[in-house]
Amino acid sequence: MDQKLQVAGTQSQLEMGSLAANESSHEFEDESLFSPESVIQKMQLGHISEYGSAPGGFQPGGGKMWKNVVYKSIKTVVFSNKLNVLIAFGPLTILVHILTGHNGLVFLLSLLGIIPLAERLGYATEQLAMYTGPTVGGLLNATFGNATELIIAIYALRNGMIRVVQLSLLGSILSNMLLVLGCAFFCGGLVFYRKEQVFNKASAIVNSGLLLMAVMGLLFPAVLHFTHTEVHYGKSELALSRFSSCIMLGVYAAYLFFQLKSRKDPYIPLSEDESQNRENEGDNDETPEIGKWESVIWLLIMTAWISVLSEYLVDAIEGTSHAWNIPIAFIGVILLPIVGNAAEHAGAIMFAMKDKLDISLGVAIGSSTQISMFGIPFCVVVGWIMGKPMDLNFQLFETATLFITVIVVAFFLQEGSSNYFKGLMLILCYVIVAASFFVHEDPPPEEKSLTP
Repeated sequence: MDQKLQVAGTQSQLEMGSLAANESSHEFEDESLFSPESVIQKMQLGHISEYGSAPGGFQPGGGKMWKNVVYKSIKTVVFSNKLNVLIAFGPLTILVHILTGHNGLVFLLSLLGIIPLAERLGYATEQLAMYTGPTVGGLLNATFGNATELIIAIYALRNGMIRVVQLSLLGSILSNMLLVLGCAFFCGGLVFYRKEQVFNKASAIVNSGLLLMAVMGLLFPAVLHFTHTEVHYGKSELALSRFSSCIMLGVYAAYLFFQLKSRKDPYIPLSEDESQNRENEGDNDETPEIGKWESVIWLLIMTAWISVLSEYLVDAIEGTSHAWNIPIAFIGVILLPIVGNAAEHAGAIMFAMKDKLDISLGVAIGSSTQISMFGIPFCVVVGWIMGKPMDLNFQLFETATLFITVIVVAFFLQEGSSNYFKGLMLILCYVIVAASFFVHEDPPPEEKSLTP
């Protein structure tokens, strides 16, 4: 009996000990929830879910892991594109400027150095748009889509080179509408030469209408100036330009709101939209290649580096014109747009060769609409703030060129189909425009009042 009681006492002590051990283990687990190691693990898992890789700063040996993250990001952004070989021309521009000061060479090197930066700026914007959703992503693309042209224009405007601003923005519109769209039609037509490629003509008509409105905004100040019918000479033209610019910015804001708040493609009927979504389900599964904050950092780096090279580029324009014996009009309308349109050019051709002509059209015509309805009026308002007499009088020759170009492209788009012959005609039209500006002498500047 005593032995049984001893055994029972021993069992009860063992049970009590196990309960105490369990309680202590639970306490230990509860405390471990708030231990530094568990917090680090949770932060690490959250970072992995967002970026696809663990940050080095959240692990033991974090310095090494951070180096791996930075290395992977640089490898993805800098070394994944063959065009980035041209990035080396950026530092070379600064070196040549310091050692020789040769304007022609500085201009050429800075032009080549900005091309890959403009393309990578578009890439970083697209990566960031994948995290922000369609609405904010659309606004990001609208803001950074033509950032290169606007940066060059603002530097030129700050230096008082108003004609360079006007010519570079005009040249970007002409390049997108004739050269970029023409190459897209031509290359797409060669790949699919046995059929006629089709696109949504309703969307193209809306963009054509916006371009015609931009032509109207540029035409009236020029006509007012050359007919000498201003109420106050040198003031009425500037006041009309600033008023029209504010109206154009308001229209572009309404256009963005209409695009972003409507369905994905507001011009496609519902039945076609649903069938198109079923066909393109696999195309929407794109995943970002770099993290959200990596995209922001790369956007800042690219914008800053483009700003630096743009200053060298703008300062060398006049010297290049004299050194190469090339009109400033040709440099502004033909050479400078090559920089900003490099990304659009490559993207439009790539999508056309995949039979995604609607995207090509959105890249080419959409970019032209953005510059004409946002870029040009924005520069007028910025010039107003700076006290520079930037206006919408692009002179008669330039305005007539833009008007004819918009009419020609509108005729090409009205059928809603394309082939390689249409592309060839648009390219040859651009060749004619380039030849015209090569023999065109810019009129001497006139004195204008700064206050309307």
